[in-house]
Amino acid sequence: MDDLKITISTLSPEDVQEFASFIQRHKKRRDRKDYELFKLLLQKQKLSPAQIMGRLYGAEVNPSAYYALRKRLMQHLTDFIVLKRMQEDPTADSSIMGALSMARYLFGAQADRQAWNLLRKAENLATAHEQFDLLNAVYNLQIEKADSEFADDLDLIIKKRNQNKAAADEVERANIASSIISKRLESSRREGRDLQFAATIHSVLQTYGLQEAVSQRPSLLFKLLSIARTAVLARRDYYTFEPYIIERFRALAPHLNMTQTHQYYKIRLLYMIAHVLYRNRKFAQSNEYLEEMRAVLQTQGRSHHTTFYPKYLFLKSANGAFQRNLPQAIQLLEELLQAKTINLPHRDMLTARLGLSFLYFAQDNFQKANNLLVYINHSDKWCERIMGREWVLKKNLGELIIQYEFGNLDLALDRAKGIGRSYKDLLALPAYSNASSFLQLITYLIEQPDLATRKLFLQQVESMLTFVPAEQEDLQAMSFYAWLKAKMLGRRYYDVLLELAHAS
Repeated sequence: MDDLKITISTLSPEDVQEFASFIQRHKKRRDRKDYELFKLLLQKQKLSPAQIMGRLYGAEVNPSAYYALRKRLMQHLTDFIVLKRMQEDPTADSSIMGALSMARYLFGAQADRQAWNLLRKAENLATAHEQFDLLNAVYNLQIEKADSEFADDLDLIIKKRNQNKAAADEVERANIASSIISKRLESSRREGRDLQFAATIHSVLQTYGLQEAVSQRPSLLFKLLSIARTAVLARRDYYTFEPYIIERFRALAPHLNMTQTHQYYKIRLLYMIAHVLYRNRKFAQSNEYLEEMRAVLQTQGRSHHTTFYPKYLFLKSANGAFQRNLPQAIQLLEELLQAKTINLPHRDMLTARLGLSFLYFAQDNFQKANNLLVYINHSDKWCERIMGREWVLKKNLGELIIQYEFGNLDLALDRAKGIGRSYKDLLALPAYSNASSFLQLITYLIEQPDLATRKLFLQQVESMLTFVPAEQEDLQAMSFYAWLKAKMLGRRYYDVLLELAHAS
């Protein structure tokens, strides 16, 4: 696969427009081959290098010029993405690196006063955002340039540098601990063993002397909880994760209001808790954490709002749907997708479309549900790269059910067989046993349309699907089961889903 084409494919439509202006910013030449190459690689059609060179150079094919052109285009893309990341980066590391680079340039130009002013700003920014590695680079440059008449006191710089080295070492140990925790949890997940994430995390933190640091540093706690959450998502073990994450958040709460960076992690932790509560069907409690998250968001800058407000709306809409407020849930996502003031990244755009498709389906508006998925305008392979295979599997199952509702049984059967082939390895994993059984059950329904109301089908459902205690049942798995049950009872899907979601 062409790495340059893959890089270009990650750009949103708005990014493509901005890059077109960026690449032509110098306007020295009308005939820009690099821009022509960009447009060729932007096309969905796969062109070979020979075909691309033919379109760029005609009969005079010049491989050396072509590969030099590719390097130039990649450099333009790199410059563009770096600048864009600096504008959008909520962690400020891009701004710190930019200030460091500018300070070095100013020292080289003998503009020491301006360089030192920049270094002080970089130091304050790195300190506020707990960017200890970058702060170490700032102190090293300050020590190197301590002979300047504009320099700070050298002894004070060295003292701060030594204190920062201890904090940086703590981060390094936390990175090692995080990798070990991640590996152990992944091993447990693959082998089908209980995750035991609380015991695993405690043991590794104790080994690396990090218990106190994690209880006081939002960034370290967030990293560890994110790792545990990844394992929980794979196993859908939200029931045991909920008390653990809430307990850790409450223990950290006194340390969460000191800096702008702490607010950033507070937003992320609040969202994480709200999502776990939603998956555990505690919709009112989830909304309480969401509103706390929104209150913090309102005090933050535009970059935080752009990153987290769509996530707030996704969860607010989902909670609303299960709180019998389907029209408002639909309206929230419709307005998000139509908003011109919010530039949704690919991931958020796909999340919104799949979520809204589910809501339309619950409303029995199958045509709208289908259109949202059909007009994604990207291949499943592309979606997998952005969202992961599980998301694409859910999308395909949704499309399959919609075709069944349309009465397109031949198309639905082809789709079911295609899903079985494409996701055979995934469906063979223990975590996806119910998804595999669901695919088999819907195939039975397609092949025997009158099967749903027979006692035999009920027996097949009960024998093939694995049920856990109601309070521990995964919400998304329940959503698929609700559709089967609605067919067996001859009732409306949304009504059956709500009954299951609110059952004790």
